[in-house]
Amino acid sequence: MRGVLKLAAKILITVLLGGFLGATLVRLAPGFGVDEEELDPRLNQQSIVALRQAHAPESNLMVLYFHYLDRLLHGDLGISRTLQRPVRQLLVERFPETMKGVGLGLALGWTLGLGLAVATVMSRAWYLDLSAGILAGLLLCLPAAVLALLFVLAQAPARLILGLIVFPKVFRYSRNLLARSSALPHVLMARAKGLGNLRVLVWHILPTAAPQLLALAGVSVSVAFTAAIPVEALCDLPGIGQLAWKAALGRDVALLINLTMIVTLVTLVANSASDLMGNRFRRAEA
Repeated sequence: MRGVLKLAAKILITVLLGGFLGATLVRLAPGFGVDEEELDPRLNQQSIVALRQAHAPESNLMVLYFHYLDRLLHGDLGISRTLQRPVRQLLVERFPETMKGVGLGLALGWTLGLGLAVATVMSRAWYLDLSAGILAGLLLCLPAAVLALLFVLAQAPARLILGLIVFPKVFRYSRNLLARSSALPHVLMARAKGLGNLRVLVWHILPTAAPQLLALAGVSVSVAFTAAIPVEALCDLPGIGQLAWKAALGRDVALLINLTMIVTLVTLVANSASDLMGNRFRRAEA
């Protein structure tokens, strides 16, 4: 319990620091404080001054942090400047859409990656190993944005992109991990005794590789979630990624702070959960 509380405190501090760092980078970016509305020729000098005064609290970082923390304690995430809507409302609408895409991408990536890794290791067919390695290498060379553009040009289902991003990472790591596990002495002894491939895999190889596979699962969640941002922005999917793109273009500090905190929180929770499960699995084996 003590360890869980310490971990929760670390996650909370890291999430807040991540959100404030995002706000600091936006504040120090070139062009901050310049509002497109000021370019409207119909506005008089008083209107321009009023616009600048409305954004004045964002110019002082300490005041911005204090106001944000005060609102956060009261459950208020602020108002989006670009969309003129409460940030909480926007996140409630967009977050489930992103998680659907991430869930589908993880399911597809792990099914293809781990399935192909098991097939190459257990079959020991060099041509299958070579073909799978070339495919994974090609997909690794393609950035998420380039892959999204190719899907847009081909008019292919955009939800499949995250699966192709997760697949090569899962395949390469799990293939190497399973190959090392299959060469251990107790696995070779099991094969020498005449056990079938399925029994060797389930009872001897997978238990040995399970802690590392759980760690990979945590990493793959953060990979899929961060890749969803450029994919959703380029494919015009109504999720967190599209929202982050609009917030960045409009220098929407309130929205960017919360989005940065969400990305940080998902990454930390996924990695911490996989570490805890891996440690528990190792203790159970011992």
